[in-house]
Amino acid sequence: MGVSLKLQKRLASSVLKCGKRKIWLDPNEVGDISTANSRQNIRKLVKDGYIIKKPPVVHSRFRANKKMMAKRKGRHSGTGKRKGTRDARLPAKVLWIRRQRVLRRLLRKYREAKKLDKHLYHELYLKAKGNVFKNKRVLIEYIHKAKNEKQRVQNLAEQAEARRTRNKAARERRNKRVEEKRAEDAKAAAVYVPSEKKSKDKKKKTTEGAKKAEGKKDAPKDTKKAAEPKK
Repeated sequence: MGVSLKLQKRLASSVLKCGKRKIWLDPNEVGDISTANSRQNIRKLVKDGYIIKKPPVVHSRFRANKKMMAKRKGRHSGTGKRKGTRDARLPAKVLWIRRQRVLRRLLRKYREAKKLDKHLYHELYLKAKGNVFKNKRVLIEYIHKAKNEKQRVQNLAEQAEARRTRNKAARERRNKRVEEKRAEDAKAAAVYVPSEKKSKDKKKKTTEGAKKAEGKKDAPKDTKKAAEPKK
């Protein structure tokens, strides 16, 4: 029956600060080791190399890392390797949250960069919440279309306003010309009125003189006719 080295193993684990299973005792130096009954003697044996602390057991991760790299590429993930349902493996709510965060982050970024005004931002925010945009690319395309449409409407409005102002100016110029022409015609009529009056007065005088002359010629005949019955 061999010599018990329980005490030495316990003292060595205390000195080397490790477990008893990590202590190696030299089988060729059992006599010297068995006489050591203090920590000081154990330290001397450790220094001499009769007691050694075993190195940690290596648990290689090489194979695990290799498989993990393959799974990242999409290997070993077919239908035969799946245990849970689709929603259990990646919940639809998680996908929804990720998509909403991506879309809202983009909208916030565009608003801070002054690419969106607050009205369009609010409209697109509600549309994103209403599941209108499948991904960020669709949202960006919609933003470009919306901005182009807004610019087109604004250009049409500006053109219509310019057309209205141009027509209004043309109407004002036309009315001004008409008023000026009317004023000129009125002035011309005022200049020619006296001559017309003179001619009218002359005509009146001539007609009155002719009437008087005719009356004088007719008057003696009447007197003669009137005088005949008295005889």
